[in-house]
Amino acid sequence: MIQTVVKRDGRIVGFNEEKIMAAIRKAMLHTEHGEDATLIRRITDYVSCQGNEQMTVEQIQDMVEMELMKSPRKEVAKKYIAYRDKRNIARKAKTRDMFLEIIETKSNDITRENANMNADTPAGMMMKFASETTKPFVDDYLLLPEVKEAVRLNYLHIHDKDYYPTKSLTCVQHPLDKILNNGFYAGHGESRPAKRIETASMLGCISLETAQNEMHGGQAIPAFDFYLAPFVRRSYVEEVQVLEQINGQDYKHLYDVQIEDYYIRELGGLQGDERVIQHAINRTVNRVHQSMEAFIHNMNTIHSRGGNQVVFSSINYGTDTSAEGRCIIRELLHSTYEGVGNGVTAIFPIQIWKKKRGVSYLPEDKNYDLYKLACKVSARRFFPNFLNLDASFNTHEEWKADDPRRFEHEVATMGCRTRVFENRFGKKTSIGRGNLSFSTLNLVRIALECRNIENEKERIDCFYSKLNHLLDLAALQLHRRFEFQKTAAPKQFPLLMSVLWEGCEQLEGENTIEKVINQGTLGIGFIGLAEALVALIGKHHGEDEKAQKLGLEIVTYMRDRINEFSDRYQHNYSVLATPAEGLAGRFTRRDRKDFGLIEGITNRDYYTNSNHVPVYYKCSAHQKAKVEAPYHNLTRGGHIFYVEVDGDATHNPEAIMTVVDMMDKYDMGYASVNHNRNRCLKCGYENADARIAACPKCGSNEIDRLQRITGYLVGTTDRWNSAKLAELNDRIIHE
Repeated sequence: MIQTVVKRDGRIVGFNEEKIMAAIRKAMLHTEHGEDATLIRRITDYVSCQGNEQMTVEQIQDMVEMELMKSPRKEVAKKYIAYRDKRNIARKAKTRDMFLEIIETKSNDITRENANMNADTPAGMMMKFASETTKPFVDDYLLLPEVKEAVRLNYLHIHDKDYYPTKSLTCVQHPLDKILNNGFYAGHGESRPAKRIETASMLGCISLETAQNEMHGGQAIPAFDFYLAPFVRRSYVEEVQVLEQINGQDYKHLYDVQIEDYYIRELGGLQGDERVIQHAINRTVNRVHQSMEAFIHNMNTIHSRGGNQVVFSSINYGTDTSAEGRCIIRELLHSTYEGVGNGVTAIFPIQIWKKKRGVSYLPEDKNYDLYKLACKVSARRFFPNFLNLDASFNTHEEWKADDPRRFEHEVATMGCRTRVFENRFGKKTSIGRGNLSFSTLNLVRIALECRNIENEKERIDCFYSKLNHLLDLAALQLHRRFEFQKTAAPKQFPLLMSVLWEGCEQLEGENTIEKVINQGTLGIGFIGLAEALVALIGKHHGEDEKAQKLGLEIVTYMRDRINEFSDRYQHNYSVLATPAEGLAGRFTRRDRKDFGLIEGITNRDYYTNSNHVPVYYKCSAHQKAKVEAPYHNLTRGGHIFYVEVDGDATHNPEAIMTVVDMMDKYDMGYASVNHNRNRCLKCGYENADARIAACPKCGSNEIDRLQRITGYLVGTTDRWNSAKLAELNDRIIHE
């Protein structure tokens, strides 16, 4: 007798004979002789009794079909079979239509899910084919039924679900000094340690590109200046040795001479050792500049993931005050300012200036001149962004100004916003660690379900009750994904688990990566705090103090629950201010369908990212900062503060410095400035016109419109999905 049924999505449910009866009845009603209750009962009883204790839906349908064929009502069997075929065709048609849209390179929310990926190339198509067919497998075989239901009902989104079966991790901050000093072996070929700046630069590229093929998220270098600085000195020594050969002199006493800074100067009037030193410095600076130029160029042209996507790369720098470290920073900034190719703004790596009092922020600081240069470069090229090491939650008790390895105690971030620092299971550091996986809650839908409760306290209590349940579900889902990820063999990640990941040396002889991956984080993100507040109390946190108070209470509640999950499951859970791209519109479309068009909530094509003030709400930059700043301490899985600047920012680097000052004043962790930058692809003319249609110099319509989407740049909005385009058009200037 049948007791349980295995459904098509893998769920096991109790047997319900009413479903058999309903299916037969439906088939009979489409025939000339209509319903036969006796036959329905007889076939249902036979299948129920003769079937195995557990059967699949298909097996049960096969039995029903066979019994109908044996009965006098063979025309019913034909209708029943036709109905089954129709359902199968419908399921296949959905996949077929989706594949055709990819093949025909249609611009839609499937092909434009990730603006950094070109889904129109053959490799991009293959990635989308694989992605869209893998997700149903995850639904059917890797998710709990209640998790799948939460996803289906628009409460929860599992990021990078297509990578779930690969057991890959999201991102990592590269301990590049290990590779530069020791070389590496990554499955095919190996690399020797670096000896000069050119090799060090190239190994940095190779490390990022190789790891990108082993992971589904971004790659970052946490202390780019510190890691490459030693190779400036080695290159200087090489240049002195070249001069020894040219001049037939012994200059060994100049190898370790103290150098205050690496500036190019004219040699005229210099004599003896002074001339030799300056000549070597000049040649070294040129080599460093070319190496930084090559690094940027490579990060915009070296493709990963089958050749359809450049590496999602980030570099953190700004706090190395040595002459060599300053040389790296200076020439990196100069190269960034110049642009790549014929002066095009480089999209990658996302550059992040580490701002710290006493080092790289105040006029009396050693690197203040480079900080001013960074602001000038950011005003033209969007990068660097700015990371506040002085934020109360970004400090490290072991950081010391005279420690040559103080960078180990400095927080670093991924360009899009992902932050990893605190650690329950090892060193408090960003290096060699990253996010394992993350999922996002739809706060708006939860609030909409409570919206019509008249009593405000009961309405908010209802919201918390639903939020509480979904937080539990998200934490469980991430824990189960972790349990799946940890079964991966180290050999599946030849570079990541041999060199990059914190503690990976413990994996020698191991069959799984279980021993080390708990150094990473599991992120629970959220989207639409602003719209959720409108649904609950009528206003969002940017326009009302009461809403701000409730918003902070909600995110604090999430933070506190996530701390409980860290204790319960023994992982590093964190709250993430989700950088939603395709998700911003996907959540909204479903909620609008279910709840209708509601002013201030579902009336736009997107929900506001995480805890941001809506992009269309007119307020000053300082007001926006005051509202958003308190959320940074609560969202330690990652956050960012944006300001939209009007006009041509290249003439106003002080605007960038003002934003960094706000970070310092309001205790924010990470920030960047958005502005318009257009470039004619024909003649190279640039301007900041927000609505440019043709080049005012040569008349060309081939305009490169550079915009920031969710923390990274995209050279053309053609790859943006409809929701993000709508958000872009709604952005207002913050005075």
